[in-house]
Amino acid sequence: MSDAEQVDHPSDRVSQLISALRDENEVLRDHAIASLGQMGVEALPGLIEMWSDEDTVIREAATSAVARIGLSVVDRVIEASGDDEWSVREQAASALGKLKDPRGVEPLIKALGDKDGAVRTAAVWALERIGDPRSVPSLVEALQDNTVREDAARVLKKIGDVRAVEALIAGLIGNNWMVRRHAAEALGKIGDLRGLDPLIEALKDEDWLVRRNAAESLARLGDRRAVDSLVPLLEDENGMVQEAVEGVLASLGWKPNT
Repeated sequence: MSDAEQVDHPSDRVSQLISALRDENEVLRDHAIASLGQMGVEALPGLIEMWSDEDTVIREAATSAVARIGLSVVDRVIEASGDDEWSVREQAASALGKLKDPRGVEPLIKALGDKDGAVRTAAVWALERIGDPRSVPSLVEALQDNTVREDAARVLKKIGDVRAVEALIAGLIGNNWMVRRHAAEALGKIGDLRGLDPLIEALKDEDWLVRRNAAESLARLGDRRAVDSLVPLLEDENGMVQEAVEGVLASLGWKPNT
């Protein structure tokens, strides 16, 4: 067999492209990712093997190629999500997020309880991409996880499920300012009146974005009981809070005394 014939053999082509994922040239890596995606499931074993690489860039490049192959790889990726190696579990979660297939939801929910923080973080990101309400109870539990609670709050805000209300209220009065920001916004999006009093209290928060988000959420709830607590924020130290509150009060029918 000639050298040219060897190069043209599919398995040789896969090996060449996988090697190219290690190249420092980003353009070459991107070309390899696209080409491996077109090669299909034949490329999958070699790509999953690269998930054990110590270089994050290489692992992520392999994941991008796996996602390019498409939904035919979902079952194999789910299998890899139970691997002994943390980096394989992390990239499997990331791949499931990129694939956005509902079959990935249950394995990703399981990954929220992984012993490795990077895996849990990847799982939250992936569940955000899929946006399936089945993940809500586990994301609520993840609000207690110091590693991922900020991301979990953001995803719960995006999904907007009423089952998260009590947990978001707890997050709104907690000591993590990023969680409070997301919770203040999420409670308005969900629109449950259980959030009214906590949002009114959040107008006093030390973080200006929590105050602004709380004010805008109160506008979404549309309850005039919030007016008296909103008026003082017309003189808030932050101009963006003042501007938001002006709009909120107008939406609630309040007019300044003339």
